[in-house]
Amino acid sequence: MNRHAIALQIRPEKFNDFRSGLGRVWNRLTRLMDDLEISNFSLWNIEDLVFGYYETDALSPTPSEHQKAEFRSLEAEVGDSYRWISGPDQEMRLMYHDFGIVRPNKELIRHRVFVTKLKGDFQEEYKRRHDGLIAARHGKVDPGPDSNFSIWNAEDYIFGYDEIDTTMETAETEEGRQATIQWETKMLEIMSWYTDDVDWITGEHHPHIVRIGCHN
Repeated sequence: MNRHAIALQIRPEKFNDFRSGLGRVWNRLTRLMDDLEISNFSLWNIEDLVFGYYETDALSPTPSEHQKAEFRSLEAEVGDSYRWISGPDQEMRLMYHDFGIVRPNKELIRHRVFVTKLKGDFQEEYKRRHDGLIAARHGKVDPGPDSNFSIWNAEDYIFGYDEIDTTMETAETEEGRQATIQWETKMLEIMSWYTDDVDWITGEHHPHIVRIGCHN
């Protein structure tokens, strides 16, 4: 399985235009994804940002000229309501992964999808900190409940996608809570949150991310 991510920014006052345009092209878009053997596709919205995650068996989809033309037609139908932060013709940078044991059956999966923005040129520092988390696993496979966790970077934005096995979730321990507070407080040195993941720590109020489309 190969994982991919895309991201776009909706232009000011264009949210309704984007949503209505997406609705008009959705059936054609999903047919195109089926033709390209794209699976586990989902789109998520927070404020003016849209993040997309999908999977392919091939390293990267190779559209035919006809399929490229069809995608350009779909883009034109949605219009100038957005700009690409990282489009499907780019490979967004993978900053962290904890794939663990991926559950093919998604019925008992809940998603955690989040967005942050780096406070400056901190891409390498962000990756260095997360590479340390990978190294600390010493090559061991995470049994869960996180089962398909990846973090992506484009421009100054950080996008996270996590599939969580709800049958394995347990109550948080005080030790785990303190470790989370310590990690997230440290990360606030280099990034700010768009989503509400750490509002319980900071006392700030951010909106919750919303899924606006999915296709399996």
